[in-house]
Formats: sequence, structure tokens, C-alpha cells
Amino acid sequence: MLQMTPLTFRRLQPLILIGFLTAGLGGCGVNNIPTYEEQAKAGWSEVLSQYQRRSDLIPNLVETVKGFAEQERKVLTDVVEARAKATQTKLPADILNNPEALKRFQDAQGALSSALSRLLVVVERYPDIKSGQNFLALQSQLEGTENRIAIARRDFINAVRSYNTELRTIPGRWWKTLLYPDAKPMASFVAREGSEVPPKVKF
Repeated sequence: MLQMTPLTFRRLQPLILIGFLTAGLGGCGVNNIPTYEEQAKAGWSEVLSQYQRRSDLIPNLVETVKGFAEQERKVLTDVVEARAKATQTKLPADILNNPEALKRFQDAQGALSSALSRLLVVVERYPDIKSGQNFLALQSQLEGTENRIAIARRDFINAVRSYNTELRTIPGRWWKTLLYPDAKPMASFVAREGSEVPPKVKF
């Protein structure tokens, strides 16, 4: 068996100390801030992806309804204009740390949701639209997308809550001061009551 001399032990002390510190830091949350931040950013990307999916479905939906309900021109125009406003909303690079910018984005998406709801109410008056194959396919896709939007928003809200909580509590506050001084709290959607439940899209 190899014996350790006092000189060898003194030389190994810094390495042993580093090993203990590394193991200790790994278990005390030093990586929580960047981990939670990346989870929140991934959640935000999913929210944007699902809103984009909905936006891509709307032109086909409008065209399908337009062929049957020409007299509903104002409702169709409202949907097209709301979609344009929602897709043209400029997203600043700091949107996740900018509550005002996030609220503008949320308001634009909310206006689109409202216009889309009015269009779907109009459809109720036209049985021929509701029974068309194109409309039925769009109905299925839109319903699935609305569900995915609700889930993506819920997951994003939860991820932001975890990240912001880490910045405000110990030991996260210490790690922020020592290692992540640029970390800022993230803005989040204002979750309306019942937003954790995917909506039912009725036609």
C-alpha cells in the first residue's frame, strides 16, 4: 500500500480542497440561475412557435369562410387586421426583462384571439361552412393549436416564476451577487383565471 508523506499531502491539499469545493458547489444551487434562465427562454420560444402556428392557420380559415359569407366582410377584415398587428409587433431583444413590451405583445395576441372568436361566432350562422372538409380540417388544427398555446403559456409562466424566485431567495441571491450580476428578473404573462386549462374551441 502506498504511503503518503507529509510533503506529498501538502502538495495534494489544494487539489483535495478544490475537489471538495466543486462537489459542494454542485449541490448547493450554483447552477440554478442559468438552468432556470434557459428553461424560461425555451418556454418563451415554444410560446412564440405556437402563436406563429395559429397565425399561419388564419389566412386559410379566412379564405374558407370568405367564400361562404361574403356579407361578413367586417368580421373577416377585423381578423386580418388583428393578425397583421400581432405578427408585426416588434419584439425587442430584452422582451423577457421588459414588462411593458411583453404586455404589448400579449395585448396584440389577445386582440387576435378576440377577433378570431367573433369570426367563429359568425360561422355558426352558416351550416355549409361548418360541414365543409376544409373548415373541418382547420377546426381540428386550430383547436389543437389553441390548446398548445395555453400549455406553452402555462409552462413559460411556471419557468419564469422558478427563475425569478431563485433570484430573490437564498442561496440564489448570493450566487447572483457573486457569479451572475447581470441576471435580471423576467417579465411574464399576466395569467388570467383559468388560463392553466386549455380552452375549448367551439364552432
